Amino acid sequence: MTRYVEIISNPARAINPSVNACTYKPVAASEEDSIFVYTDSASSRVGIAGLAKKLAMDKVAIIGLGGTGSYVLDLAAKTHVREIHLFDGDEFLQHNAFRAPGAASFESLDKKPSKVSYFAGIYSQMRRGIVPHEGYLDDTTVDQLVGFNFVFLCVDKPAVRKLVSDFLHDQKIPFVDVGMELELIEEQQCLVGTCRVTLSTPDKFDHFLRHVSTKQNDANDLYRSNIQVADLNALNASLAVIKWKKYCGFYQDCYKEYQSAYAINAHQLTRDEIAAV
Repeated sequence: MTRYVEIISNPARAINPSVNACTYKPVAASEEDSIFVYTDSASSRVGIAGLAKKLAMDKVAIIGLGGTGSYVLDLAAKTHVREIHLFDGDEFLQHNAFRAPGAASFESLDKKPSKVSYFAGIYSQMRRGIVPHEGYLDDTTVDQLVGFNFVFLCVDKPAVRKLVSDFLHDQKIPFVDVGMELELIEEQQCLVGTCRVTLSTPDKFDHFLRHVSTKQNDANDLYRSNIQVADLNALNASLAVIKWKKYCGFYQDCYKEYQSAYAINAHQLTRDEIAAV
């Protein structure tokens, strides 16, 4: 096709070298054959359209639309997942805008929308199947997760992590749990810490409690003092989405690690709980 375009275009370009047959006009996608509002030309132009279909799960959930969860949505929204369900009971406030992808307008912040409705409104411009769930998951609502193919667990509160992870283990639903632990070094006025990603599947979940804290002791104090910054939220989300894509076979996975952590000051990424080599 490229060669035909060159043959047809050459006479015109001989007259005016600046003309180009490529208009790059957006191409709308039909609702019948795509979850996207416009065609996924990024995958097709580099020859991985078939590979991208490996990510076409029916239902994926993102629990927690804070800094890390919002970046997970940004990346997952560009895949062929049929439905992405958003779970969070918080409002999208001014401080959230500084740890979220994109740039929220002053008018948006002034309306104080819920996080799930704010992000659903943004990403529904690109794709179909964004389903917001306003409210927190608890003992009476956690059963909403029945039937999901995969879950991203992006919460700070250990009590919620325990509730949801126990339920997902019982339901044999694979999920990735993310965590960020940052500490301010007062003497040097700098931050140190790690970004953690832990995969749990029906075949392997015995390692989960070895790496993830679900204790409720001082949970509120930890939540209030939790330090997060946008670049590390984005990194944590990227590591989580990469692990999910490995699980789906999109990326080659030689070690099949279920636990990894990035240490900022040492610039070191570790892998643990290796299933097979």
